[in-house]
Amino acid sequence: MGHDHAHGTATHAHRGRLRLALVLTLAVMVVEIAGGLLSHSLALVADAAHMATDALGLGMALLAVHVAARPPSDTATFGYARAEILAALANCLLLLGVGGYVVYEAVRRFMDPAQTDGSLALVVGVVGLVANCVSLGLLLRGQEESLNVRGAFLEVMADALGSLAVIVSALLVWLTGWPYADTIASLLIGLMIVPRTWRLLRDTLNVLLEAAPRGVDLAEVRAHILGTPGVRAVHDLHAWTITSGMPVLSAHVVVDSAVLDSVGHEKMLHELQGCLGHHFDVEHCTFQLEPGGHAEHEAGSCL
Repeated sequence: MGHDHAHGTATHAHRGRLRLALVLTLAVMVVEIAGGLLSHSLALVADAAHMATDALGLGMALLAVHVAARPPSDTATFGYARAEILAALANCLLLLGVGGYVVYEAVRRFMDPAQTDGSLALVVGVVGLVANCVSLGLLLRGQEESLNVRGAFLEVMADALGSLAVIVSALLVWLTGWPYADTIASLLIGLMIVPRTWRLLRDTLNVLLEAAPRGVDLAEVRAHILGTPGVRAVHDLHAWTITSGMPVLSAHVVVDSAVLDSVGHEKMLHELQGCLGHHFDVEHCTFQLEPGGHAEHEAGSCL
């Protein structure tokens, strides 16, 4: 039986960048709240509310990194790495709630438009856009490795688009006095929260439901294992994800007794793990090597 014991999480490597992004997000949120109240801009208030959710999400991601770093124990054999996924799930639910509120408030303002100070909203929007671009640069690399960092990256990207919408609407209000420009911008901000949140929620639920990791085709995995000299069959083949950057695979591999005796368990395990690690980027593999006929003695062996 072989194991890979490197249980570090992908988010942990980017915690410093997450902290900087959190500071920038909180600073812009305060500026947008003040600017939105002073200029009567719903778009600024909506973007500030969204950024408040982003700040909470970033805070949860950092807390999850701390919890996930706790070592494994006899009762938590993988440690607390999945705390990151639970934080991502909570973040998704918060984003959906904020998106719904912004859309509701925008619809209400269509019936009762408010006068907006376009020049002030424009200045605050530009400040927000610059800060969001800096945060995007900080999180760009980590979003490919961690669901939590990806969630933060998507949130900041939406904030940047929100700031751009604020800038456009503020220009229209400032130059034309059209009161619905700000309301339309806030509605767009609310609507663009939902699709990206749904994608992140889907990825998060796939982890919690222990679906096969993205990019891992179990039919191909089975074919590679069966292609190893001496392997006669594979059953109880499972692949899932503990947390971001931590895919896991287990299988019962039936090996010809003569081959197993000549090659040895250790070399056979090295060959199987090396094959999967090279072709499928799955390093956390556990194999049970069995002689022919052993599966008949296992209850529930059906894969």
